[in-house]
Amino acid sequence: MARTILLPVDLGNPAAHAATLTEALKLLEPEGTLHVVSVLPDYGYAQVSGFFRQGFEQEALKELGQRLSAWVSEAVPDGVTVHPHVMHGTVYDEILRAAGKLGVDLIVIGAHRPEFSDYLLGPNAARVVRHARQSVYVVRT
Repeated sequence: MARTILLPVDLGNPAAHAATLTEALKLLEPEGTLHVVSVLPDYGYAQVSGFFRQGFEQEALKELGQRLSAWVSEAVPDGVTVHPHVMHGTVYDEILRAAGKLGVDLIVIGAHRPEFSDYLLGPNAARVVRHARQSVYVVRT
């Protein structure tokens, strides 16, 4: 059991985060804290950002925060201490950054069924597993 768990969720994949939430709750100590993080990917290249209207990024972050808070209220049972966090950047980097900043004991992350190009894990889950300082529990989704 873990005292603090980081649960990255992709709100675009409801089946995946339902499964990871179930596992995270099983692993969380009764008085533990669950940190739920969702990451808004960055544009990648400065040239790409020119195609979006000014203020788009802030609006997208605000909307993601609202969606994440709504999901947490709906999905996480009463009595669980939970904190939602919205990050912005490269998905795996932001997950690792959040894990370090929040001092979590465990990361519970979903990994989609592998395709040939992914071999065993999706690219974000694989990078988190390789680079995290914390233990990582991978849930197949």
